[in-house]
Amino acid sequence: MLPESIKHGDTVLEARGITKRFPGVLANDQIDFEIKAGEIHAILGENGAGKTTLMNILFGLHQPDEGELYLYGKKVNFKSPLDAIGLGIGMVHQNRKLIPAHTVIENIILGHPRAGAILNLKRAGREITELCDKYGFKIDLKAKVWQLSEGEKQVVEILKALYRGAKILILDEPTSALAPPEIKRLLDSIRIMTVDELAIVPFITHKLPIVFEISERVTVLRRGRVSARLATTETTQKGLAREMVGRDVIFRMEQMTVEKGKSILHAENLVAFNDKGVLALKDVSFSVQEGEIFGIAGVSGNGQQVLAEVLAGLRKPQGGKVILDGADITHSSTLDFWMKGIGYIPSERIDVGSIGEFSLAENFTMNYYFDDRFSRGGIVDYKEIRRLTEQMISEYDVAAPGPDTTAKSLSGGNLQKLILARVLSRKPRLLIANLPTQGLDIGATEFVQKKIMEAKKEKAGILLISEDLDEVLSLSDRVAPMYEGEFMGIIPGGEARRELVGAMMAGLKPKVEQL
Repeated sequence: MLPESIKHGDTVLEARGITKRFPGVLANDQIDFEIKAGEIHAILGENGAGKTTLMNILFGLHQPDEGELYLYGKKVNFKSPLDAIGLGIGMVHQNRKLIPAHTVIENIILGHPRAGAILNLKRAGREITELCDKYGFKIDLKAKVWQLSEGEKQVVEILKALYRGAKILILDEPTSALAPPEIKRLLDSIRIMTVDELAIVPFITHKLPIVFEISERVTVLRRGRVSARLATTETTQKGLAREMVGRDVIFRMEQMTVEKGKSILHAENLVAFNDKGVLALKDVSFSVQEGEIFGIAGVSGNGQQVLAEVLAGLRKPQGGKVILDGADITHSSTLDFWMKGIGYIPSERIDVGSIGEFSLAENFTMNYYFDDRFSRGGIVDYKEIRRLTEQMISEYDVAAPGPDTTAKSLSGGNLQKLILARVLSRKPRLLIANLPTQGLDIGATEFVQKKIMEAKKEKAGILLISEDLDEVLSLSDRVAPMYEGEFMGIIPGGEARRELVGAMMAGLKPKVEQL
């Protein structure tokens, strides 16, 4: 419970002069920040601006090199997250901290002091159900985490914090991987939290419309320092973007007219199962031409991931064909897919797109070890790889000291730029871009989209998979809404109205005159 003396609008958690340094990086530089009772406070900034570092300090994961923290007006020193949790602070991280093989209830009570030596699952289930009823969450406590949608996993993370008694709840990019209906449900629950028992929510996000929908105040960080403190009623999306990046940002890319060439990819009647053995692709057919962006719009879990893996050579279909430049490559190896000119930007930039412990040069090697220019007789020419990596770090504006920097030390936006550079530097004939801007800040999103448009100009065929409907509509020459493993139709980009595509993403097949 919050102290009785704390009323709505009072400061409950305050950071004064917080400074945090890492090797070669000044992550936080003399930051002042406060959280008030009953308010939703948004934290904005580019990837690498210092947002997560500041929140990790508030949660006890990091200790500041300089500065002080005050909780309910009293100075505190968090030596670990246990100290913060014990004083009612909870944090939901951008990267899930769940165990997929365990149930929802097991994940929530794991490590909880009240669990004791003998688990009382009945009591825990009753208490968690009460929390769900209180905040409007709907979840099957007996389900395994691997069976859940991204939105349901987010609910589990929040319930973990609430079950431990959190009254100050830090949410780091809570909506980045959620579908629109899941975002709405989450925001509704957050609003209830701010009314009930004065729960507090610092809210880190890159999605500006959500900032204006949910928050009352905004603190903007740029290069580790506070660049603005504003009430949301006193600013605009363009104004906040300018504060974040230091310049005007393009919110919607202008469609580029490129003369289409021949068909590069032809997918014929593809049928495939997902990792759970469930049919995920149902007789999918389409083609992609040179100089075309073919956009697939859909809510997560409707077969897009499986389709991307089949076309990248990472998953074999149970039926159908993958034809590239007239050749059937369906049963070729993954290496053959890549050598024939397919470039793949995976949705999981950390787990699939990179190896965190490897250097940037070693990560670059993953797309070049088979290239005669960089490998001779099976021996990689690391001198040439380093030279290329240095060139791409500069060309793609990757914020890193050099090619020996480990991938895990990069922010999400800079890691995505590295992956983009690694793939596009090979000049692929077909680029498969799976959620290429998910979780990125405005500046990084603009950069990635520009690079995709440049690849289109160079006559690459591009398969763009995105859960951001605005992104699909602004970039695509043709749009295919996907639902439960099927295309609901293929619409010319100029005719793809938001309402129509949204309805088709929900499984509604339009009448012929609507297309």
